[in-house]
Amino acid sequence: MTSPTRLFSRGTYSEAVRIAALLRRETVGGVLLILGAVIALIWANTPWSAAYETLRDTRVGPSALHLDLTLGTWAADGLLAIFFFVAGLELKREFVAGDLRDPRKAALPVAAAVGGMAVPAVIYTVINLGSSDGGLTGWAIPTATDIAFALAVLAVISTHLPAALRTFLLTLAIVDDLLAITIIAIFYTSSLAFGPLALALIPIALFGFLVQKRVRHWWLLLPLAVATWVLVHESGVHATVAAVLLAFTVPVVRSDAAGGPDAGPGLAEHFEHRIRPISAGIAVPVFAFFSAGVTVGGLSGLGASLTDTVAVGIVVGLVAGKAIGITGATWLVSRFTKAELDTDLRWPDVMGLSLLAGIGFTVSLLIGELAFGSGSLRDEHVKVGVLTGTLIAALLATAVLKPRDRVYRRMAEAEARDDDGDGIPDVYQEHGRDVAQTSPRETVDEAAERRRNPSAES
Repeated sequence: MTSPTRLFSRGTYSEAVRIAALLRRETVGGVLLILGAVIALIWANTPWSAAYETLRDTRVGPSALHLDLTLGTWAADGLLAIFFFVAGLELKREFVAGDLRDPRKAALPVAAAVGGMAVPAVIYTVINLGSSDGGLTGWAIPTATDIAFALAVLAVISTHLPAALRTFLLTLAIVDDLLAITIIAIFYTSSLAFGPLALALIPIALFGFLVQKRVRHWWLLLPLAVATWVLVHESGVHATVAAVLLAFTVPVVRSDAAGGPDAGPGLAEHFEHRIRPISAGIAVPVFAFFSAGVTVGGLSGLGASLTDTVAVGIVVGLVAGKAIGITGATWLVSRFTKAELDTDLRWPDVMGLSLLAGIGFTVSLLIGELAFGSGSLRDEHVKVGVLTGTLIAALLATAVLKPRDRVYRRMAEAEARDDDGDGIPDVYQEHGRDVAQTSPRETVDEAAERRRNPSAES
């Protein structure tokens, strides 16, 4: 009798090590993000708030290229392009060379991401159906998860969350980012100029040609990336889309001439290693600083903001929508594939993780600006809604996950045991060999061969 498929079972040890390192970097970035947001929020509610607004609205850039943008717009359109380039690299790496190249493993986070975006959008739409002043325009605001913010909260409430759940949260957020940028490109492009968009294909093709040839020279690649960004910006499509398109051209594994996939990390991992610190340490915190500065105006002002159906839809979408969508999608995958949760996990763990995914910040604020216009009254209400929903989601996730921390600690200790002293935890080994948990007795070499030759599966 075959054992049932397990949801959230551990993957390969090499993937666990990579994910752990990635999450540590994201956590640091999340702390800086929160710091930037808090500084902006405090400054915008002091007697010196006018200085903050003047700084945010200062215009710089060449007007001849229509790039005389405010600093706030440069942060949203320019710096966030760096963030989405890294997200694009990570997404491609996960599905080309990570554990998620196995469609059976990819199905769960993809389904959860779709559910976690669809349900909040539906809830927001229902709440704003009677709106006659354009409230429905912001339907996509509560669909996004901010992984850096979520991981910073997670680092405080539970440092021992199982690796499989952390990987699930990270992958879900990456797919979430891809879907969000697709939504931005399709639904938040007010006018489209086909000329610049067609011209953008030229630098994208040149960039792709060079990276496929493993060219790393920044003085060749950076001008092509900037040219792509400028042309996409001129086309009317949000400029961050350019970053994702460029990221998808970067090879993940080494060419056969360079030793093939087993010769080490490809160019995508090299770029990610170099650019992620800029994204997490500068781009996202600066965007948070310029986007989170909302003048609340005391309790009365906060109450007025939260009576707007836009803010209500955002709060309910982030808190209830994410929890229902992600948990529901996970249950449906379990129901129709007859998969079971991993032995030590319970459904409240999935619910807690789903609530944590309700922490929406970076992309939610970006969509809010695109939907209602930066600095508008509705945009201010969006910021209040996002901040309130994020805070409630974080508190509820803490209430659900914190009581389970003792169980997580025990699981982490078991995963760290290395009785044979070979540097690989025993839970990842069988008869002294590193194994993937795709099937009870499958080694890494066998898993790699199965993935290279799917037709050989029985």
